[in-house]
Amino acid sequence: MPVDILVGTQWGDEGKGKLIDVLTGDVDMVVRFQGGNNAGHTVEIGSERYVLHLVPSGIFRPGVRCVIGNGLVVDPIALVEELEGIRARGIAADNLELSDRAQLIFIYHKRADALNEKGAVRKIGTTGRGIGPAYCDKMRRSGIRGCDLCKPEILSAKFRAEAARYNKIFAEAGAELIDIEKELALVLEAAAKLAPLVRNTAYTIAQAVKEGKKILCEGAQGGLLDVDHGTYPFVTSSNTISGGACTGAGIPPTAVRNVYGVIKAYTTRVGEGPFPTELFDADGELLRARGREFGATTGRPRRCGWFDAVASRYSCMLSGVNKLVVTKLDVLDEFDEIAVCTAYEIDGVRTTEFPAAVEDLEKVKPVYEMMPGWKTALDAVTSADQLPENARKYLARMAELIGADIEIISVGPRRDQTFKA
Repeated sequence: MPVDILVGTQWGDEGKGKLIDVLTGDVDMVVRFQGGNNAGHTVEIGSERYVLHLVPSGIFRPGVRCVIGNGLVVDPIALVEELEGIRARGIAADNLELSDRAQLIFIYHKRADALNEKGAVRKIGTTGRGIGPAYCDKMRRSGIRGCDLCKPEILSAKFRAEAARYNKIFAEAGAELIDIEKELALVLEAAAKLAPLVRNTAYTIAQAVKEGKKILCEGAQGGLLDVDHGTYPFVTSSNTISGGACTGAGIPPTAVRNVYGVIKAYTTRVGEGPFPTELFDADGELLRARGREFGATTGRPRRCGWFDAVASRYSCMLSGVNKLVVTKLDVLDEFDEIAVCTAYEIDGVRTTEFPAAVEDLEKVKPVYEMMPGWKTALDAVTSADQLPENARKYLARMAELIGADIEIISVGPRRDQTFKA
């Protein structure tokens, strides 16, 4: 069974891009299976720093096939810009395929996204990239897909019809209307550049599985943002847990071998929504500063807090994580003591289960266990046996609370700062 899946196990921003890049040294194919350009995967190679939004992180490995799967929503103009930016920095980017069944994002989706957020009684904290409205169109069966990029006349007719429908909505809301022909010209220009990449990627992947090639599925966001299982309604619009790889790439469950769960040594969140271990003091500021916690896509400062074992255990359970990847352990270097949330208290009742209702999550009082820090810089550590004793104890406690073995440890953003546990 040649398919491995890598997912985030918190609220995103766990460091998946870097780990995908590390793991792709031994794979034949990397597949993105959900989300859109609301994701921002950062990869640092030597002194170079790259931020990817739609392109799989395996793009930096010559010979690794990269696939944008059917489960994504793809802004064609943004994808062209991303590819041109990669090529301008000397990366060939000629090993990419785009699913003919991937849904497309257009200007009207982004306008609707902003309008929805503006009028919301309770804001979600969307990135404004049109992700939610595009997934809505997919479910209402009016979406435009990757296959339409290859047929300009059909693409034009569908775009004009959908843009006109959205313009009626904008007119009723008193919002600015779309210049349909102007926007269509931009779309057709992007379509001409992307059409050669469009494939029925389900067959590409199936053939690779049949040939026993090693495939790595790359998730975006994190398990706690899953539209079904996350902190609803403060979630993304797709299934971010490992099961999303099967539907979002066309992979049978029987082909899956391992599920890697990427997890920070502490917890962060971007945007609105409950965050039980969030810190509003100097410790939170120190985590943000040391971890460079600013969104790769939006630049927004991330909310920071202590490691939440309740939320992480729940997320890992849903994805069937059997290999943990712990990132940013070095961010904790300066702390005398480190808190770990081992349970929640809600209305005086203690629980180790992650509740569904956002109202309950907002009332959580985290139950903390204090652990001693190591007060030693880890950025030069190159193997697990070089870690200070207290760092090893902290990792062991994380693994025990989550119920999965740690496979990989990261103590910095570069490839050479990652090693086996």
